[in-house]
Amino acid sequence: MTGQVRTVDGRVAGRRGQATRQKLLDCLGEMLSSSPYRDVKVIDVARKAGTSPATFYQYFPDVEGAVLEIAEEMAKEGAALTELVSGRSWVGKAGWQTSEELVEGFLDFWRKHDAILRVVDLGAAEGDKRFYKIRMKILNSVTNSLTDAVKELQAKGKVDKDVSPAAMAGSLVAMLASVAGHQKGFQTWGVKQAELKPNLALLVHLGITGKKPTR
Repeated sequence: MTGQVRTVDGRVAGRRGQATRQKLLDCLGEMLSSSPYRDVKVIDVARKAGTSPATFYQYFPDVEGAVLEIAEEMAKEGAALTELVSGRSWVGKAGWQTSEELVEGFLDFWRKHDAILRVVDLGAAEGDKRFYKIRMKILNSVTNSLTDAVKELQAKGKVDKDVSPAAMAGSLVAMLASVAGHQKGFQTWGVKQAELKPNLALLVHLGITGKKPTR
C-alpha cells in the first residue's frame, strides 16, 4: 500500500492503523469468496479480523466502501493486462502466441479476482457508476490496445478497411470477460480448461487478423 492512508474522519493512519485496515480488507476479500455480497456484515468482517465494528468504521463508511477499495486495487492490477497486447505482433506464429497469452492472462486474472469481479459486475449491472467505472477501467486496458492492433494491421493492408477496429476489439473483450466469468460453467458442458483456451485464442486471432493462425 503506498501513499498516506486516512481514516474516515481524515486523520492519517499510523503503521498499526494501516495494518489493521489492510487486515480488514483481506478478511472481507476472503468472505466474499464464500458468502454472497449482500450477506456480509460489518460485525462479521470485524470479528474475522479480530477487531471491533467501531474500528471498521474508523476506516470505511460501510461494507460497500471497503469493497470499492478492494475493487480499485484490483483494477490497478488489471491495467497491466494491456501489456499482453500492446506492441505485440499479430503476424505469423507470433500472432498465435499473442492470442494464446492474451487468453491465458485474461482467464488467470478473472480466476484470481473472481469474488470481487462478481461484486463489480453486480454493481455495474444495477447501474452503480462507481462499479461501472472500475469494470470499464479493466476492460479498456485491453480494448484500447486491441483497437490499435487492428488499426495497425489495416494500415499495412492486412485487415479489411470495412472492419471497425473499436467494434471488433470491444466485441472480443466483451466475449473474453463473459467467458472468463463463466469458466466453471464450461465444465458442466464437458469442456476442459485445456480445451477452452486454444479455442478462445482461435476466436481472438480470427477476430483481429481475419485469418487462421500459423502454429
